[in-house]
Amino acid sequence: MRALTRIHHYASAFRQAKRNRSDLPGWLARRPLIGFAVAVYETMLLFSNRLDPRLKELAELKTAGLINCEFCLDIGSALAKSSGLSEKQLIDLPRYRTSAAYNDLEKLVISFAEAMTATPAIDLDDVRTELLTHLSKAQLAELAAAIAWENQRARINQGLGVRPTGMAEGGVCALPEPRTQ
Repeated sequence: MRALTRIHHYASAFRQAKRNRSDLPGWLARRPLIGFAVAVYETMLLFSNRLDPRLKELAELKTAGLINCEFCLDIGSALAKSSGLSEKQLIDLPRYRTSAAYNDLEKLVISFAEAMTATPAIDLDDVRTELLTHLSKAQLAELAAAIAWENQRARINQGLGVRPTGMAEGGVCALPEPRTQ
């Protein structure tokens, strides 16, 4: 049932797109095998549903913000809201550690996304161990796959110049995070 709900949320988000609708499909149509691979992986992630979709959305949104992918933040904000995340959670994502909008598990999930998205990936052992006190190994594998895929999505979208489509317009959209170097 979760998979069907997520598919409905994706379809709703794409229906809300107001501009730049053909950016990503246009690029992927140039390389059908890559487009097919993307479609298969996206589908498998949708049907991998042992993990609460809200946690996946939080992790993916944090990753998109760290990479600064405006398209990913646009669609991610629309999906996060439809998954039940509050506007306060979207606004407070850059300062999640001190925000009361998140519970302890949500903060751990966001920390894991942050650690996996850093180059090189850092400080994973402690947060992974702590997550395993709340999640099964299957759920953690699903979370790690979602974060890794969001890294791929965000980087290919940026590399190809895929622009936001307005899926989150009319609501709160998570913002890119300031770069720290």
